[in-house]
Amino acid sequence: MPLTPARKAQLQIHACVLLWGFTAILGKLISLPAMALVVWRMLIVVAALALVPRVWRGLKALPWRQIGIYAVIGAVVGLHWLTFYASIKLANASVAVTCIALAPVFLAIVEPWLTHKRFELRELLLGIAVVPGVALVVGGVAPSMRLGIAVGALSALLVAIFGALNKRFIERADPLTVTALELGAGALFLIAIALVFPALGEPFTLPSVQDAWLLLILSLACTLLPFALSLVALRQLSAYSAQLAINLEPVYAILLAIAFLGEQRELQPMFYLGVAIVLAAVFVHPWLHRKQ
Repeated sequence: MPLTPARKAQLQIHACVLLWGFTAILGKLISLPAMALVVWRMLIVVAALALVPRVWRGLKALPWRQIGIYAVIGAVVGLHWLTFYASIKLANASVAVTCIALAPVFLAIVEPWLTHKRFELRELLLGIAVVPGVALVVGGVAPSMRLGIAVGALSALLVAIFGALNKRFIERADPLTVTALELGAGALFLIAIALVFPALGEPFTLPSVQDAWLLLILSLACTLLPFALSLVALRQLSAYSAQLAINLEPVYAILLAIAFLGEQRELQPMFYLGVAIVLAAVFVHPWLHRKQ
């Protein structure tokens, strides 16, 4: 069977989703606390992007107002990554990625406010349908992990907020420039709040040699590479096809957590039933948009 541009794009986007699925696994394997892990990840990505001349050209072309907007979005991105990895540390990778699957539900609520999009009742009803799944997820984990679920849900809300804001403003600048600006601003924001609230963690804890290698893999192979690859793939894919592939990220991540971390021993069957309900709602979401 010939490899058409559309088929090649499908393979590329699934490769991206698989690499994104590894971010939770690496977050569990890296021994650094969440604050230091996120700050180092952001700084490594920004340092790599600083080597790209196109990023500097794009930055010079941006008006100060746009720079300020992307900096604020970057602060939200920083808080999202901080809460995501905190959820992994407080619970496990499977719990954290399941919580992130709630992002489309939150997006249905916050996007009309942030982008002036028309409110859709069907999306709110879809969000309500997820509630039994969340209840089963909570009931399927040890009580000690429930704080991790709460932090993970907050992380999903932050995904929805910066996703809606990026959708509104991303077309006004080069994506690589926006990524460098947002992650740079996000790192500075986290360092600032760590200085004001030391209980959140030391941002410059030096990684061990093993953690340093894992951080490089996380930053370059699981952040920069899939970002660049997704930009290429999305030129050939419909929004529906891309969203279906991206919605598979929790599935990939949970399977990877079972394979590499043996997390199925920490979770009850009720957890996986809840995951199935949440993911069913997540997959219905793009289908409703396509029908509309």
